Amino acid sequence: MLLDTASLYFRAYFGVPESVRAPDGTPVNAVRGLLDFIARLVRDHRPDDLVACMDNDWRPRWRVELIPSYKAHRVVEESERGPDAEEVPDTLSPQIPVIEEVLDAVGIARVGADGYEADDVIGTLVRRSGGPVDVVTGDRDLFQLVDDARGVRVLYPVKGMGDPMVVDEAALREKYGVASGAAYADLALLRGDPSDGLPGVAGVGEKTAARLLESYGDLDGILAAVGDPASALTAGAAAEAGGGAGVPGRGAEGGAGGRGRGAAGVRPGASGRAAARPGAGGAGRAVGAGRIAAAAAGRPGGMSRPGPGRPGPASRKVRYT
Repeated sequence: MLLDTASLYFRAYFGVPESVRAPDGTPVNAVRGLLDFIARLVRDHRPDDLVACMDNDWRPRWRVELIPSYKAHRVVEESERGPDAEEVPDTLSPQIPVIEEVLDAVGIARVGADGYEADDVIGTLVRRSGGPVDVVTGDRDLFQLVDDARGVRVLYPVKGMGDPMVVDEAALREKYGVASGAAYADLALLRGDPSDGLPGVAGVGEKTAARLLESYGDLDGILAAVGDPASALTAGAAAEAGGGAGVPGRGAEGGAGGRGRGAAGVRPGASGRAAARPGAGGAGRAVGAGRIAAAAAGRPGGMSRPGPGRPGPASRKVRYT
């Protein structure tokens, strides 16, 4: 069982009242809420191993270089030498060291890697695991790891720190209309994520992204359709634009050399720390093929395409080895 620790203690902080205090009057609501939740997880799921994955860098510079808007709205102060300062509630900041001390005291391993988020650590550990894995997170980004064949599922807390919803491939199909974790990553990349400052494809929402993926299989299939003048997607876009300009070429990172769906990940040894489908069955207006191609080329206003050894930041794909 892998814990997305920061996402969980933020939820605990907002889900448990500040009236929960230490004897000296210091608020410990995040500490108490997180520990109670972990205890319930252990009791209900009996994991063989339990790891608290940490954000050694909540806004890695390499992700900001790819998408400058990434989490920019949460930056209090930029730093040239280390992680930028994140906007955190005044009464939560003092509880974070206490959470770390308590996790150590009860023997729960904490793992992080400098220059990476907990998501990247979790992705690495999931890939290296030989058995079933439960990922506990309040962040939908990690739905991309769901894989029934490998026994990887997500436990997603609902209503604060209530009993978590089990997210497997059936849940992804029911909620988002996609068949796998990998398909969810493509959906998220097309849709974007304003909460993290990540742009998607203009005019593409969650349902449209799901229809595109249903029609064309995956992001590579959509891009192939964009580049095919005979495809319904390109024909529909051309009709919308009055037969407008041709499809822009793919950029260097998304070009003929292909893209690395995985990526170089947490460094070895590091430790401690989205358009209506114009084809049959589709509905609504067609999406301009140029929008998708521009996004694929990493142009402003579109999604950044991952190249070899790079994740797709618009979906905040995890990095792993």
